[in-house]
Amino acid sequence: MTEQVADEAAVDAVLTASRTLVAVATQSLGAVAEDTTIAQYRALVVLASRGPQRMTGLAAALDVTPSTAGRMCDRLLRKGLIQRGRALADRREVWVSVTAAGIAVVDGPTAWGRALLAEILGRLTPEQQSAVVGALRAFTAAARDVAGQAGEDC
Repeated sequence: MTEQVADEAAVDAVLTASRTLVAVATQSLGAVAEDTTIAQYRALVVLASRGPQRMTGLAAALDVTPSTAGRMCDRLLRKGLIQRGRALADRREVWVSVTAAGIAVVDGPTAWGRALLAEILGRLTPEQQSAVVGALRAFTAAARDVAGQAGEDC
């Protein structure tokens, strides 16, 4: 696939939209942010969406070192948001999974964000909403090629 030069108007529109999406995300995370950092929230989203992970897999998904992931998980464990254990086959392997309390931390902002996005999208005509869907799907597909992780649940 050959790369094309991006139209400056498209770049500006995506930057503006990204600022809006960050504002929606920030509002959605409001209550959670008091007790959970954005990095910890991302870890919970990965565990909630992908299921139990080896510590090294979680670190890779978050693009952090295993020791950083371990410290983050220590904090999440103290809050009761994750569980940690050793694999039976290889006791050196550490696995982490999200608890019901951790899922609640993920679900609250997700529901709030969905409602806020639905309100915003409700201001568009059905044709405009369809255009947004097509454009964002294409953008997400292109971002996966460039950023590797873009478009995933976290």
